[in-house]
Amino acid sequence: MGTRDEILAAASRIMRERGYARATTKEIARAAGYSEAALYKHFADKAEIFLGVLNEQLPGLGTVLAELEPGKGTVHANLTRVARAALDFYTESFPIAASVFSTRELLAAHRKTVHERGAGPRTPHTELVRYLRGEQKLGRLPPFSDPVAMTALLLGACFQQAFLNHYEGELPLPGRLDALARSLVKPLLRNGG
Repeated sequence: MGTRDEILAAASRIMRERGYARATTKEIARAAGYSEAALYKHFADKAEIFLGVLNEQLPGLGTVLAELEPGKGTVHANLTRVARAALDFYTESFPIAASVFSTRELLAAHRKTVHERGAGPRTPHTELVRYLRGEQKLGRLPPFSDPVAMTALLLGACFQQAFLNHYEGELPLPGRLDALARSLVKPLLRNGG
């Protein structure tokens, strides 16, 4: 593991424990065993570290979405895989990202920085809509299907489950998450797919 990876691993631990708002670059560097100057050789700022944690240290929702190809596999299996990845991703990222909302100033600054890097929480939504529209063009989803609504319902339900799991202090076992992913997809495809 190289310096960059060690910094991201330390950042992931600290941000999970303290949240994004309370994690400092000094603390992250110290936990990784490096100076703060070494941290800044790999990352421009804390927002870039945050994006690195989301993309490289947490379950790969982005990877699953990027791999989706209309016409490949079944729509049901693909959406179940997305739901399972989203449940994992939101469960892991919720304690980190929730603190971004602690003040309006922090949220505004974070939003601006993340937007400048072409990232943000809307990316999974955009990718899943793209996939569903492709399936619709191939006739594997009925023409009356609404890819935007389907995406909002699926990802929104996964996010809510992550919130509830953390709020209630009960993180479910993987087998339960598999069943939950299947159950969240089922109503979306009652009329085809």
